[in-house]
Amino acid sequence: MRNYILKRVLILIPLLLTVSILVFLVLRLGANDPAMAYLRLSRIPPTDEALCAARQLLGLDRPWAVQYLDWLWHAVRLDFGNAYVTGAPVLARILYYLPNTLYLAGVSLLMTIVLSLPLGILAALNKDRWPDHLTRALAFTGVSMPGFWLGFLLVMLFSIRLGWLPPMGKGGVSHVIMPAFTLALMSLCINIRLMRGSMLEQLNTRSVLYARVRGLSERRVMGCHVLKNSLIPVVTAIGMHIGEMLGGAVVVEMIFSWPGVGRFAVSSIYNRDFPVMQCFILMMTMIFVFCNLAVDILYAWIDPRIRTGKGPDACI
Repeated sequence: MRNYILKRVLILIPLLLTVSILVFLVLRLGANDPAMAYLRLSRIPPTDEALCAARQLLGLDRPWAVQYLDWLWHAVRLDFGNAYVTGAPVLARILYYLPNTLYLAGVSLLMTIVLSLPLGILAALNKDRWPDHLTRALAFTGVSMPGFWLGFLLVMLFSIRLGWLPPMGKGGVSHVIMPAFTLALMSLCINIRLMRGSMLEQLNTRSVLYARVRGLSERRVMGCHVLKNSLIPVVTAIGMHIGEMLGGAVVVEMIFSWPGVGRFAVSSIYNRDFPVMQCFILMMTMIFVFCNLAVDILYAWIDPRIRTGKGPDACI
């Protein structure tokens, strides 16, 4: 297990380096000049002399390779420079908003797990009966519904018409219900379908047949043989959902005026605040990558065949 974890961690190093290069080049190759954006946000007239001075101040007059290595060296030390708008350290501003985004994503993930697993199990145990048809219809509708449209529908229904929930902002538990559900719906519906399909597949395996032939109780067969093995694809999907929720929080935070890092990043994009944009993209990528690493480790712990490299066909 230790060798498997070490191997997965070593793979991340070239991956993160590649991402850092892409982030740096994409922002530099855009049509917007960082020096011009810096002057505009500083309310300095963009004369030729001011542009020249701004490029020297920001280090934009040096070759791109030198700029990248300098930026990478500072990024490794968690120094992402200062924001153009406020002049405050970029990392400090992002860390100020990040807990709100993590809170929203955490509640969404909790909703996904608590609702999807029982509904998926219910659909599998009642295959081709009305609970199965109803659950599949709800899952299909949820996957097909855009998140931004769902957010507006929830605000119109529960805030404007019924007056049950606050439409925007961050406060008590009532403030997080609609944003979290909007963010969780697609992942929730995907997990329902995955759980249902995985359980139906496991119910038809030979190991389950042999367990029943040996006289094991149905509860033990379902718990030890069916449910545990059915969770493997669901665990993988949940790990992917964490990154998707953090990325999708950008839209949800704008709809519900949630004071998270996604909303802060959108305002930075409008202002062409390049240091904030670089830090945000790199940080979101790192969170997504490390979530996948955690899922791989958990996946290998659940199924030892993964870390031995023998694959699922090696066992009966």
